[in-house]
Amino acid sequence: MLEKEIEKILVQGVKALGGKAYKWVSPGNNGVPDRIVILPRKVPVFVELKTESGSLTALQKVQIQKLESLGQKVRVLHGEEEVRNFLNECQTDGI
Repeated sequence: MLEKEIEKILVQGVKALGGKAYKWVSPGNNGVPDRIVILPRKVPVFVELKTESGSLTALQKVQIQKLESLGQKVRVLHGEEEVRNFLNECQTDGI
């Protein structure tokens, strides 16, 4: 499955939960996570999406580390199954 297809599943799933999955484009800050997921009554989660066999670039690892050092939640999701598990966690207060 392509990354854009995985992203579509995330966006639709978050919308079904009453939230938003904003595309994050930050000029001058390459490597930031793909989406910022905001759900009712929950803290935002930065989400980087990958195919099942995809891996983070060195720059993505640095950007994730910077966000985490600021106390932010960051998730890297590989493939459809991990996206669906993330959405289930969002429903059961795991996030």
